[in-house]
Amino acid sequence: MSPTLVVLAAGLGSRYGGLKQIDPMGPAGETILDYSVYDAVRAGFGRVVFIIRPDFEDAFRSGVAARFSDRVEVDFSFQTLDRLPRGFSVPAGREKPWGTTHAILCAREQIQGNFAVINADDFYGRDSYSVLSKYLREADPLSTDFAMVGFTLRNTLSDHGSVARGVCVADAEGFLTSIDEMTGIHRDGVGARNTREDGTVVRLTGDEPVSMNTWGFTPRLFDHLDRVFGDFLAVSGNELASECFIPLTIGQLVDERRATCRVLRTDSSWFGVTYREDKELVQASIASLITRGDYPANLWAK
Repeated sequence: MSPTLVVLAAGLGSRYGGLKQIDPMGPAGETILDYSVYDAVRAGFGRVVFIIRPDFEDAFRSGVAARFSDRVEVDFSFQTLDRLPRGFSVPAGREKPWGTTHAILCAREQIQGNFAVINADDFYGRDSYSVLSKYLREADPLSTDFAMVGFTLRNTLSDHGSVARGVCVADAEGFLTSIDEMTGIHRDGVGARNTREDGTVVRLTGDEPVSMNTWGFTPRLFDHLDRVFGDFLAVSGNELASECFIPLTIGQLVDERRATCRVLRTDSSWFGVTYREDKELVQASIASLITRGDYPANLWAK
């Protein structure tokens, strides 16, 4: 069975002030999301599930998914605040979604077989989808052997300020042992440096693998998400801005020895608009990839 691509898109409406505000990055008006779907399809993904908010379903279907719905099967799942485990309720005043772990839980009914998870507004590059597709095609769907794409740190940095990255440590066999969430990483020559909240500085070579929220899972993940999300709600569910993030969930499962997570290295460069000034760099990078022949000038031309 071809793997499914699950796209975390519930935050697009609020983050960009509505879908019409998603900036075009390609010469024919393509967004980063267009390139993600294009790369996934040619890597062998047979289906795309978008996790969105119900209030912009119509705009998403007509303004985004319509461009490629004749190239790949498209389905939708909706992340709403009230989709909670039994015994929990939405606290008064809560407006934010519950985070990426909750988002994936909301898509349970739309997912059959092995699947990947990505952010809707990150450019991950062709190779990252290839290595992830290969892993998912070979993975036993009954196992709890998961994977994440490990990008090289220097390929994910901004020239315009600090970034937050999950710096990964893997054992000799390539399995994830820990993720160090560093929130103040700056480029420093060919390497980088992270400044912690207490002012201490950690020097980084730039070769470290980092998590950019690019995951490969089997359906067995859902055997654990209810419990982990329920534990989170029991502790933090009354906080109005708390979120349960999938990297922390996977870290917990690895610590509990309930799952393993292989770090799949890629030479792809990650692009994203962390700062306003990054937009021109992303557009220039995509233009360079088109000139090199990695992408056509119009992705969805008939």
